[in-house]
Amino acid sequence: MTTEFLEVAHAAREAAAELAPLPRAPKDRALRAVADALVAHAAEIVEANAEDVERARAQGTSEAMIDRLRLDETRIAAIAEAVRQVADLPDPVGEVVRGSTLPNGLELRQLRVPLGVIGIIYEGRPNVTVDAAALCLKSGNAVLLRGSSSAYSSNTALVKIMQAALAETEVPSGAVQLVPGQTRDSVKALMRARGLVDVLIPRGGASLINSVVEESTVPVIETGVGNCHVYVDADADVELAVQILVNAKAQRPSVCNAAETFLVHADVAGAFVPRALAALAEAGVTVHGDARIASHGEVVPVTDDDFFTEYLSLDIAAAVVDSLEEAVAHIRKYGSGHTDAIVTRSQRAARRFVSLVDSAAVAVNASTRFTDGGEFGFGAEIGISTQKLHARGPMGLPELTSTKWVYTGEGQLRTSEGTVMASCDCD
Repeated sequence: MTTEFLEVAHAAREAAAELAPLPRAPKDRALRAVADALVAHAAEIVEANAEDVERARAQGTSEAMIDRLRLDETRIAAIAEAVRQVADLPDPVGEVVRGSTLPNGLELRQLRVPLGVIGIIYEGRPNVTVDAAALCLKSGNAVLLRGSSSAYSSNTALVKIMQAALAETEVPSGAVQLVPGQTRDSVKALMRARGLVDVLIPRGGASLINSVVEESTVPVIETGVGNCHVYVDADADVELAVQILVNAKAQRPSVCNAAETFLVHADVAGAFVPRALAALAEAGVTVHGDARIASHGEVVPVTDDDFFTEYLSLDIAAAVVDSLEEAVAHIRKYGSGHTDAIVTRSQRAARRFVSLVDSAAVAVNASTRFTDGGEFGFGAEIGISTQKLHARGPMGLPELTSTKWVYTGEGQLRTSEGTVMASCDCD
């Protein structure tokens, strides 16, 4: 690790210790100060962002990716408003998760506490720099931000402005740090900073997430990869199923909760597939279907790789199955554990699907697009976890905390015979 990285990591560690015990009010004031500073320095941010955009265009980056990178005053105002919304959310720190009085008289409580120092490794959009910082600060954590090198000028400006704003508040400015450097060495330093960083959260495509999981010595929360399915059951309402499928695929195809495969029971395929193919074609979606799907209309022949693919585009894989159990087996083989949906009028089928599908979210007669912190009522989210430890599904503020146990007594002592009370000459 370079001296420069160690300096920012230690600064974040010290800031985390100062930030953790702060009550809600100073954190909220700090977040509102950050929001005001972003708006006040919008011109400075736009100027820095123009450097990133110019560099990306010179490198032949697609206009779609450049649009994700670009910031203007309107977008900066929206980012600032998102920070204010985080300030308005309940503070999870100090919440009593559970508590009781033990038979020996000890009062036992499990409290939410910050994780400490969170490292975020992410791609593309510079708005993530601010969103991640705001969520970490609100939940009492310091953050080390390692964004894409394509947004380095923008991220540098944003972190500088946030740090200056925090310096005028009770929240230590060191709580928000940009990992120095634009090469993979800086990413490796963050992944190997066990003891300085408590947890890493990668946000991006499958290759980024897999790289972090496989190479990091710091605990990782996996987020984002979404090979989501819509299964149309034998007892589905065909028109409802078509509407749900088109929404799940085409409403916003580039996000992790968009559907990438649809499966349809053979008993309803004749009624459903022709309507689905027509509706998907009207939405601009290319269907990669098996032979039984192809018997109902024109499709691209599907491959095994297609079923594993998170397209993030107007493409979808499709197959006919002979049972709900076959659909579940397909999802288990090809799915990513993000979100899978069933469309059915049968309560029995819905219950069985929910019990058999092991995903972070399971939808019944609804689009996969609802797996989102905002839609779930959490406010903002840091990402959607597809693993099983610590956090699963949309990660709001509570998921950026751990817990600690606090027990309070009146002199209880543990002995081989059980609990005894300490004697005291106190008045």
